[in-house]
Amino acid sequence: MSLLLDKTVRELALENPAATRVLEKLGIDYCCGGNQSLAEACRAARVPEQQLWNSLEAAEKSALAVEDARDWRTEPLSELIAHIVATHHNYVREEIDRLEPLFDKVCSVHGKNHPELIDLRDVFSNLADELATHLMKEEQVLFPYILRMEKSIRKQEPVVPAPFGKVSNPITMMEHEHDSAGAALREMRASSHLYTPPPDACISYQTLYTALANFEADLHQHIHLENNVVFPRAIKLEAARERPSA
Repeated sequence: MSLLLDKTVRELALENPAATRVLEKLGIDYCCGGNQSLAEACRAARVPEQQLWNSLEAAEKSALAVEDARDWRTEPLSELIAHIVATHHNYVREEIDRLEPLFDKVCSVHGKNHPELIDLRDVFSNLADELATHLMKEEQVLFPYILRMEKSIRKQEPVVPAPFGKVSNPITMMEHEHDSAGAALREMRASSHLYTPPPDACISYQTLYTALANFEADLHQHIHLENNVVFPRAIKLEAARERPSA
């Protein structure tokens, strides 16, 4: 177990994608906080190390979805990016469209007795606005360049220079925006008492909190795939393209 705990959270999430389910359940940040060791992450989340070990062992023995078995470190970037857009970007947009009116409905009924709902709605609204711009920049600027770069290397053709210089420039900006999203998620989770509805919560209130918890889990997986897989691979790809041939 000691060897496992020496790994970073990022390393575990990359080597064993199914482990992200365990990390999510235990409240261990594997997307924005992936550089800390598992031992450090356990201390920060107040999770006993043995509990993490037992949960990972149980997850290994469970039947996992086929998608979880894919090793995105070796799949073509084109397939990974298509997966992110189709699965995560679309989910974000659909859930924002669904949750904003649901928030208004719940706040109109319960906002007086639960003022934290108003603050929670404001944080979510700001996050939604930031994500809308963020997804657009990825889909219209960063992702197309990465795809062109991968295609050019495969066909041994030159790539049209990017207007933003190095690919690390927009990636740094995307990572900063991911950190901002992560902070918003943590604020939402804290103000909602870990998305636990109060005793007087109606069905809509309960539905809202369940949806927000699912939204958080999906965004964590989304950010993990970009921060820990797409971005490092894109930087490595660019370096390989620029390396002079022998």
